Amino acid sequence: MARTQRTRRQLDLLDRLVHLMAAEGFARFTLDDLALRMRCSKTTLYALADSKQGLVVEVVKQYFRTAVDRVEERVAAREEPAERIAAYLSAVADQLQPLSRAFMDDLTALPAAAAVYRQNTAAAADRIRALVAAGVREGAFRPVHAAFVGEMVAATMFEIQRGELFERLELTDSEAYAELLTLVTDLLTGS
Repeated sequence: MARTQRTRRQLDLLDRLVHLMAAEGFARFTLDDLALRMRCSKTTLYALADSKQGLVVEVVKQYFRTAVDRVEERVAAREEPAERIAAYLSAVADQLQPLSRAFMDDLTALPAAAAVYRQNTAAAADRIRALVAAGVREGAFRPVHAAFVGEMVAATMFEIQRGELFERLELTDSEAYAELLTLVTDLLTGS
């Protein structure tokens, strides 16, 4: 379904759904439950998507639209290459902070929503790759293979999303991103 222009009311509803689902997950909710919690009709929810699965996908997309804007604002505020990467990864960690384990587990279990997460994680890897390449060109970083660093960061991001790091290491997604930040910046700067 092609994305239609949303009204201000629909965007507000999507933001409220993001907040609810981030905190509690989404698998256990029916559309009736969501309509009750959002104090709207099911028809209002169906205006956003034609099914619960479609609604969840729209909510995940809305989460990423908002998160990407916030992350990029923090990166743009930095001038030094190491600071830009640190700002990027710490902003990603901050954006993941409100996502409950229930949300992440539900996300992994719903292929269409997991695909949105994977697509955004791949975009994040591309962004890291570009930031690393710029830092290498500017002489701020050791001469590393930027694409390799980007792929390793992406692989770690995918593991974080799958929840296996949490199970093995008892780190929240946000904490795992903070550790990834330390690892990458130390690697690049030789600290």
